[in-house]
Amino acid sequence: MEKEIYDAKIDSEFREPYEDQKEQRNGYLYIHGGFRGTETRFSFFFPDKESYKGRFFQFMAPAEGSENASVGRTGAEDKIGFAVKNGAYFVETNMGVANGIHSGDGSIIYRASAACAEYSRKVAARLYGEHRPYGYIYGGSGGAFKTMSCFENTNAWDGAVPYIHGSPMAIPNVFCVRAHAKRVLRHAFPKIMDAIEPGGSGNPYEGLSAEERQTLLEVTKMGFPMRSWFYYKKLDDGALPVVAGATIGIDKSYFTDFWERPGYLGADPCSSVHRDRIVCQCRVLRVHIPRRKSEEEISAEKEKLNGADSTWKRNRSDYGMEGEIYLQAKDLPAGDVYAYGSALTFRSGKATGLTVTVDRIEGNKVVLAAGFGVKNMIPLLKEVKSGDVFVIDNSDYLAAQTFYRHQTPAGEEYIGWNQFTTASGQSIYPTRELSVGPLIACGSCGSLQTGKFKGKMIVVAATMDESAFPWQADWYRKKVQENLGDKTYDHYRLYFFDHCYHDDGAKTVDELHLVSYLGGLHQALLDLSDWVERGIEPRKSSGYTVEDGQIVLSDSVQERCGLQPIVRVCGNGTKRAEIGTGESVRFRAEISVPEGAGIPVRAEWSFEGEQNYPEKSEIVSGKGIVETCASHTYTREGTYFAVVRVWIQRDGKQDVFTEIANIDRTRVVVHKNA
Repeated sequence: MEKEIYDAKIDSEFREPYEDQKEQRNGYLYIHGGFRGTETRFSFFFPDKESYKGRFFQFMAPAEGSENASVGRTGAEDKIGFAVKNGAYFVETNMGVANGIHSGDGSIIYRASAACAEYSRKVAARLYGEHRPYGYIYGGSGGAFKTMSCFENTNAWDGAVPYIHGSPMAIPNVFCVRAHAKRVLRHAFPKIMDAIEPGGSGNPYEGLSAEERQTLLEVTKMGFPMRSWFYYKKLDDGALPVVAGATIGIDKSYFTDFWERPGYLGADPCSSVHRDRIVCQCRVLRVHIPRRKSEEEISAEKEKLNGADSTWKRNRSDYGMEGEIYLQAKDLPAGDVYAYGSALTFRSGKATGLTVTVDRIEGNKVVLAAGFGVKNMIPLLKEVKSGDVFVIDNSDYLAAQTFYRHQTPAGEEYIGWNQFTTASGQSIYPTRELSVGPLIACGSCGSLQTGKFKGKMIVVAATMDESAFPWQADWYRKKVQENLGDKTYDHYRLYFFDHCYHDDGAKTVDELHLVSYLGGLHQALLDLSDWVERGIEPRKSSGYTVEDGQIVLSDSVQERCGLQPIVRVCGNGTKRAEIGTGESVRFRAEISVPEGAGIPVRAEWSFEGEQNYPEKSEIVSGKGIVETCASHTYTREGTYFAVVRVWIQRDGKQDVFTEIANIDRTRVVVHKNA
């Protein structure tokens, strides 16, 4: 039976729109309003009539609740500015929810979003003359789930660009995988990264213990990109503290079974979870609570938290504190303590019963992690006195880390779990009756992805995505293929961007390992509008294979296609240059650009760890090769990684919104000259 498509134009719930604010701002007309009898609110941003090209872009944030989250953005992150510059008005809604998250089945998200989209067309006709604007919806991470739900379940938009999306099995499993690996491999990461960095041995398993090897292999097959461990010192457990209670907590008996039943890691007495388990009673010496920012400052900051890797941080109970909260205490565990994620519960004093989360233990100091959903956390902590008793227990958090092993889905479509089944299809670990991933995925947006849609879609994905493992983009591609068959290429493209994390900001957490995919996302939106409005075919999808849970992009630019350039750099003709102090290295980088993707506009270098790429170099074309060269003299011994970053733009122009970058690294080992 054909699925019924929701039509907001005939929904009586959204019969009475109203506008309560209208003002001319710098570069656009702002209109705010909503629908009477509902919590649905919208913000529209219209360019002047001369600039308008008959289209709108609608952004879906990862979490509902704000129709003005994109206001105040600047530079490449200015979604409103990007829309207005490219002849589109911009739409943002609270997705039918005034505060927090929705209640019910989640369908309000796509119904309210579609109703706002349809009403925006009426306002546009009033402003610009009678016409039907083309509509394009986009969003990343949780916003990608919402984008796909909107596009698959309604008829309100002509095209969609979901980016860095997961699958119905993503949450909480991707965060559990990450947490498990962080614990087991915490002492092995330096060896692993040295092996896989340019000029390394290439064997990340060399020198690891049996448990470390098995863990690295398992989490890699699950889909965590191995190169992404470069950030191991600062990489947290993502949204696991936020989603654990609402996901794993649904299956409460799991936490007992983990420690008692055969087949679970905790029931194995030889497992390192027993070495790392903490259950201890301590006494408070002193509590340190830093100053809290003003409510105005906190409100302004939270309004801007709508990024793919930041929206979930709105729910921190300790939000706005200017520094870390910690307790100084007696009888804390010492040595190689793994305290991250532990529950700290007060057993005496005015804070009795309060449970907070531990980030780490340093000597006699317990540093607290961000509190999520902890009621009155700060006021209660202020009541803690010297001598109060608390217990630290990480039993549940250790159990949560391998929850994914016991969520093995039937069939082979979720490739990360195939390692946990025998040749006959039997699970090697006990499988829980309740599969929580699909429940959470459906609840977050009102439906599960099916790959069934009308219109056109371009997906943007990141090869080093540490939160939405990259193979999940291929999972959805297969769903689309099942639905559209030989017509898939008439409606769908998938672009992978290399050296990209989950975050959708213009700046990355480490500019020497990562680039932003934001320029590629914007170009995908423009290519989508050309595809829908003018029939101009977008560039070919990225060429890749899936190998043991990892997305492997083709080495050849003709086969890789997509929108991003390929950059390959060597120092003195090799990926590992060994020199003496005072000697120079000659660096040469070859640049390959997929056909029609753009023209190189600049190249820049970092030789000794500078995050701002202070050295620039000329890009030279000749004899079928595009290259850029530089040289640098190293005066101090040590190991360095020289990095080149190259930018392309479709028309060879300087454009903050559509420049697309890639990088490459090469190792330089400098020995002290005699």
